[in-house]
Amino acid sequence: MRARFLVAAALLWAGGCAPAPQQFDGPTMGTTYSVTVTQLPDGVTREALQAVIDGVLDEVNRHLSTYDPASEISAFNALRSTEAVPVSPQLQAIVAIAEAVSAESGGAFDITVGPLVRAWGFGGGQGTSTPAAESSPDGSSPDGGPYRLELSDDGHTLRKTAAAIELDVNGIAPGYAVDLITERFDALGVHDYLVELGGEVRARGRSPAGRAWRVAVEMPLRGERKPYTLVELDGMSASTSGDYRDFRIVDGRRVSHTMDPRTEGPVANDLASVCVLHPSAARADAYATALMVLGPVDGLALAGRLGLAALFIEREASRGDFREGSTPEFERLRRPLD
Repeated sequence: MRARFLVAAALLWAGGCAPAPQQFDGPTMGTTYSVTVTQLPDGVTREALQAVIDGVLDEVNRHLSTYDPASEISAFNALRSTEAVPVSPQLQAIVAIAEAVSAESGGAFDITVGPLVRAWGFGGGQGTSTPAAESSPDGSSPDGGPYRLELSDDGHTLRKTAAAIELDVNGIAPGYAVDLITERFDALGVHDYLVELGGEVRARGRSPAGRAWRVAVEMPLRGERKPYTLVELDGMSASTSGDYRDFRIVDGRRVSHTMDPRTEGPVANDLASVCVLHPSAARADAYATALMVLGPVDGLALAGRLGLAALFIEREASRGDFREGSTPEFERLRRPLD
């Protein structure tokens, strides 16, 4: 689950003689996108920006959508072989990010846990409270895990180490799409924008109100949308991972949709959400998931070592409210709600 960021009052148009901001939105990848461009540069038309957005979304779906049986990743998942196969730059980029974050987090991030998620009854799965697959003696999945893929040194080929492995990048692909859109905006000379897709946000420059973009991190409450705090983004992305919308209660305990690849079960900590700010939306997405898995102590320690801007919101069971931890990098981008 990715929290949808609340765009703060910075979006309000100052009006006057300034041109109206350009707004683009629509459905994509099982969710929606929203793009605001403060002002079109000379020589760049609205149609050109829409073509950039449409082109990126088509590109990402063709290569990375597990819902499209004709996509590259669907073909890779259907392959029952451990032979190395050629992969596109798009799939190579996603796998490289996943491998890097997996290594940094000690295996807390894993793009092969899709079958495990389904086994626990999430993501369209029919499971209930226990995974369908048995664990190997060391606790890792026999068909998945952070080191079950081998990407060639040049990135041109990818190999499964077990034929049944499946990739699920639906949690990181929206961030990757945001990165591509903003890279292509930058190349066109568009430098004042906010791009949001499926809860992944990246902003640069000035909002229509003439100041840096501000977005609100949500209070981790089910069925409500309230701001918890504000962050200011300029050349930065924001991603939040949480368990407050997609969970079940089993035997009196909360069962999260977020899986710990190291134990093959739902995360077992009191974190309600983790927000990560990073120049790359795809990396922010991956780090948010990894830190959610690691929990408030180990996750905060890793964020500190890596210099990540991260906010951890933890449930305080005895009082029924929240407590938080954050890194100095996050605090530098934080702004008061008032």
